[in-house]
Amino acid sequence: MITREQKNAVIKDLKEKIESSKALFLTNTIGMTANDVVALRKKVRDANGGIVVTRNSLFGKAAQGTYAEELLSGLKGTNAVAFAFEDAPGVAKALYETNKEIEVVTLGKGYLNQELLDESKVAELAKLPSRDEMLGTLLATMMAPVSSLARVLNAVKDECESQGVEKPGDLKVEAKAEETAEA
Repeated sequence: MITREQKNAVIKDLKEKIESSKALFLTNTIGMTANDVVALRKKVRDANGGIVVTRNSLFGKAAQGTYAEELLSGLKGTNAVAFAFEDAPGVAKALYETNKEIEVVTLGKGYLNQELLDESKVAELAKLPSRDEMLGTLLATMMAPVSSLARVLNAVKDECESQGVEKPGDLKVEAKAEETAEA
Protein backbone atom coordinates (compact mmCIF):
# COMPACT_ATOMS: atom_id res chain seq x y z
CA MET A 1 0.00 0.00 0.00
CA ILE A 2 1.33 3.37 -1.00
CA THR A 3 1.31 6.04 1.72
CA ARG A 4 -0.02 9.58 1.35
CA GLU A 5 3.57 10.95 1.44
CA GLN A 6 4.64 8.60 -1.35
CA LYS A 7 1.60 9.61 -3.43
CA ASN A 8 2.39 13.28 -2.95
CA ALA A 9 6.03 12.69 -3.96
CA VAL A 10 4.91 10.86 -7.12
CA ILE A 11 2.44 13.64 -7.96
CA LYS A 12 5.08 16.33 -7.42
CA ASP A 13 7.60 14.45 -9.60
CA LEU A 14 5.03 13.92 -12.36
CA LYS A 15 3.98 17.58 -12.29
CA GLU A 16 7.63 18.65 -12.65
CA LYS A 17 8.07 16.28 -15.59
CA ILE A 18 4.91 17.57 -17.28
CA GLU A 19 6.01 21.19 -16.88
CA SER A 20 9.63 20.62 -17.99
CA SER A 21 8.98 18.30 -20.94
CA LYS A 22 8.77 19.46 -24.54
CA ALA A 23 6.41 16.61 -25.37
CA LEU A 24 4.56 13.74 -23.74
CA PHE A 25 2.89 10.70 -25.23
CA LEU A 26 0.40 8.16 -23.91
CA THR A 27 1.45 4.54 -24.31
CA ASN A 28 1.41 1.29 -22.38
CA THR A 29 3.76 -1.55 -21.56
CA ILE A 30 1.22 -4.23 -20.65
CA GLY A 31 2.00 -7.58 -22.27
CA MET A 32 5.69 -6.83 -22.77
CA THR A 33 8.41 -8.98 -21.28
CA ALA A 34 10.67 -7.42 -18.69
CA ASN A 35 13.58 -7.38 -21.17
CA ASP A 36 11.43 -5.60 -23.78
CA VAL A 37 10.36 -2.98 -21.25
CA VAL A 38 13.99 -2.38 -20.27
CA ALA A 39 14.94 -2.04 -23.96
CA LEU A 40 12.11 0.45 -24.54
CA ARG A 41 13.09 2.49 -21.49
CA LYS A 42 16.70 2.56 -22.74
CA LYS A 43 15.63 3.77 -26.22
CA VAL A 44 13.54 6.53 -24.65
CA ARG A 45 16.32 7.45 -22.22
CA ASP A 46 18.81 7.63 -25.12
CA ALA A 47 16.48 10.22 -26.70
CA ASN A 48 16.59 12.26 -23.44
CA GLY A 49 13.20 11.12 -22.27
CA GLY A 50 11.60 8.93 -19.67
CA ILE A 51 8.64 6.62 -19.18
CA VAL A 52 6.45 6.66 -16.09
CA VAL A 53 3.94 3.98 -15.17
CA THR A 54 1.69 4.71 -12.22
CA ARG A 55 -1.96 4.87 -11.26
CA ASN A 56 -4.28 6.84 -13.53
CA SER A 57 -5.53 8.86 -10.57
CA LEU A 58 -1.98 10.05 -9.86
CA PHE A 59 -1.53 11.08 -13.49
CA GLY A 60 -4.79 13.04 -13.24
CA LYS A 61 -3.83 14.80 -9.99
CA ALA A 62 -0.37 15.68 -11.33
CA ALA A 63 -1.88 17.14 -14.51
CA GLN A 64 -4.31 19.44 -12.67
CA GLY A 65 -3.61 23.04 -13.65
CA THR A 66 -1.26 22.09 -16.51
CA TYR A 67 -1.71 21.94 -20.27
CA ALA A 68 -1.94 18.13 -20.06
CA GLU A 69 -4.97 18.11 -17.77
CA GLU A 70 -7.40 17.32 -20.60
CA LEU A 71 -5.41 14.26 -21.70
CA LEU A 72 -4.34 12.82 -18.36
CA SER A 73 -7.51 13.36 -16.32
CA GLY A 74 -9.96 10.49 -16.29
CA LEU A 75 -7.69 7.90 -17.91
CA LYS A 76 -9.06 4.37 -18.05
CA GLY A 77 -7.17 1.11 -18.35
CA THR A 78 -3.44 0.66 -18.15
CA ASN A 79 -1.37 3.64 -19.24
CA ALA A 80 2.18 4.88 -19.27
CA VAL A 81 3.40 8.34 -20.16
CA ALA A 82 6.57 8.92 -22.12
CA PHE A 83 8.18 12.31 -21.61
CA ALA A 84 10.51 14.00 -24.12
CA PHE A 85 12.77 16.59 -22.51
CA GLU A 86 14.80 17.47 -25.63
CA ASP A 87 14.21 15.28 -28.70
CA ALA A 88 10.44 14.81 -29.12
CA PRO A 89 10.72 12.96 -32.48
CA GLY A 90 13.34 10.66 -30.95
CA VAL A 91 11.07 9.60 -28.09
CA ALA A 92 8.09 9.21 -30.41
CA LYS A 93 10.28 7.17 -32.78
CA ALA A 94 11.37 4.86 -29.93
CA LEU A 95 7.71 4.17 -29.08
CA TYR A 96 6.73 3.80 -32.74
CA GLU A 97 9.55 1.35 -33.55
CA THR A 98 8.78 -0.70 -30.46
CA ASN A 99 5.12 -0.72 -31.52
CA LYS A 100 6.17 -2.16 -34.91
CA GLU A 101 8.32 -4.85 -33.22
CA ILE A 102 6.00 -5.62 -30.30
CA GLU A 103 2.40 -4.99 -31.27
CA VAL A 104 1.13 -4.74 -27.70
CA VAL A 105 2.76 -1.31 -27.29
CA THR A 106 0.37 1.42 -28.35
CA LEU A 107 1.17 4.90 -29.51
CA GLY A 108 -1.60 7.11 -28.21
CA LYS A 109 -2.32 10.81 -28.11
CA GLY A 110 0.23 13.27 -26.89
CA TYR A 111 1.39 16.84 -26.62
CA LEU A 112 4.15 18.65 -28.48
CA ASN A 113 4.97 22.10 -27.12
CA GLN A 114 1.63 22.11 -25.30
CA GLU A 115 -0.31 21.36 -28.51
CA LEU A 116 -2.57 18.28 -28.39
CA LEU A 117 -1.75 15.68 -31.03
CA ASP A 118 -3.96 12.77 -32.04
CA GLU A 119 -2.53 9.30 -32.73
CA SER A 120 -1.92 9.99 -36.44
CA LYS A 121 0.02 13.20 -35.71
CA VAL A 122 2.13 11.37 -33.11
CA ALA A 123 2.89 8.68 -35.73
CA GLU A 124 3.89 11.39 -38.24
CA LEU A 125 6.17 12.95 -35.61
CA ALA A 126 7.72 9.53 -34.99
CA LYS A 127 8.55 9.19 -38.69
CA LEU A 128 10.55 12.43 -38.69
CA PRO A 129 14.33 12.08 -38.49
CA SER A 130 15.75 12.49 -35.01
CA ARG A 131 17.67 15.61 -34.03
CA ASP A 132 21.01 13.83 -34.52
CA GLU A 133 19.97 12.60 -37.98
CA MET A 134 18.91 16.12 -38.99
CA LEU A 135 22.18 17.60 -37.73
CA GLY A 136 24.12 14.94 -39.64
CA THR A 137 22.26 15.77 -42.85
CA LEU A 138 22.90 19.47 -42.33
CA LEU A 139 26.60 18.86 -41.68
CA ALA A 140 26.93 16.66 -44.78
CA THR A 141 25.23 19.36 -46.87
CA MET A 142 27.57 22.02 -45.54
CA MET A 143 30.66 19.86 -46.03
CA ALA A 144 29.89 18.78 -49.63
CA PRO A 145 31.44 21.81 -51.39
CA VAL A 146 34.53 21.73 -49.18
CA SER A 147 35.11 18.02 -49.73
CA SER A 148 34.59 18.43 -53.50
CA LEU A 149 37.22 21.16 -53.58
CA ALA A 150 39.59 18.99 -51.56
CA ARG A 151 39.13 16.10 -54.03
CA VAL A 152 39.85 18.37 -57.02
CA LEU A 153 42.95 19.84 -55.39
CA ASN A 154 44.18 16.36 -54.49
CA ALA A 155 43.63 15.19 -58.08
CA VAL A 156 45.67 18.15 -59.38
CA LYS A 157 48.46 17.31 -56.90
CA ASP A 158 48.42 13.65 -57.96
CA GLU A 159 48.55 14.63 -61.63
CA CYS A 160 51.51 16.97 -60.96
CA GLU A 161 53.34 14.11 -59.25
CA SER A 162 52.56 11.64 -62.05
CA GLN A 163 53.83 14.07 -64.72
CA GLY A 164 56.84 15.11 -62.62
CA VAL A 165 56.07 18.84 -62.64
CA GLU A 166 56.18 21.25 -59.71
CA LYS A 167 53.50 23.79 -60.71
CA PRO A 168 49.97 22.97 -61.83
CA GLY A 169 50.42 25.52 -64.63
CA ASP A 170 53.13 23.28 -66.17
CA LEU A 171 50.75 20.30 -66.52
CA LYS A 172 50.34 18.86 -69.97
CA VAL A 173 46.66 18.50 -70.73
CA GLU A 174 45.83 15.88 -73.31
CA ALA A 175 42.66 16.14 -75.32
CA LYS A 176 40.29 13.23 -75.04
CA ALA A 177 40.29 10.80 -77.96
CA GLU A 178 36.69 11.75 -78.86
CA GLU A 179 37.55 15.46 -79.07
CA THR A 180 40.60 14.87 -81.31
CA ALA A 181 38.62 12.64 -83.66
CA GLU A 182 36.02 15.39 -84.18
CA ALA A 183 38.67 18.04 -84.93
